[in-house]
Amino acid sequence: MASEGVDKLPEVGHEQVPVVRSKVVWLVPVLRLLAFFATLSATLVMALNKQTKTIVVATIGTVPIQATLTAKFQHTPAFVFFVIVNGNASLHNLLTLVVSFVCKKFDYKGLVPLTITVLDLMNVAFISGGVSAAAFMGQLGRDGNSHARWNKICDKFETYCNHGSGAIIASFIGLMLMTSISTISLVRLRNNYNRIVLNSSVGV
Repeated sequence: MASEGVDKLPEVGHEQVPVVRSKVVWLVPVLRLLAFFATLSATLVMALNKQTKTIVVATIGTVPIQATLTAKFQHTPAFVFFVIVNGNASLHNLLTLVVSFVCKKFDYKGLVPLTITVLDLMNVAFISGGVSAAAFMGQLGRDGNSHARWNKICDKFETYCNHGSGAIIASFIGLMLMTSISTISLVRLRNNYNRIVLNSSVGV
């Protein structure tokens, strides 16, 4: 007897193979659309993150010496990498959505779904590396490091740090969504492989 939302094929050996019904084909596109907006938001917020401020850098006698400083994401290689990987993930999800819309739906047969799944996994790895590096640099900018004598900057560039934190949070959301997409795609590929094996066995 089939459970709700899942059909079961006849037993192969001592195992039963679950097959996800076509009713849930909308799940991956919706998750991919959400992931697109999350990574796009992270890309734009970090890429446009900039703050200029005039601060006192020294004092000669009673005369303060001021300097105008600008904090930009380009000053930190980790943030540059963050923008690149999130922008790449946004482009990947957008192109995949266009392809899926043109093709209506994937039947998870052949090289197309396998290629998309591999690219999804690559983007998961890239986003994970980018957001981890950005989070580390963000923590360093907010708290500094007294052992290495690196001063914090977020007490001077609060707006810049807040925008950067928002971008990192959006990227983490995109990472979780991409991980979910990859998991679902792998399960579908496995089910399709099991159906092929079952049909081959029945044909024999």
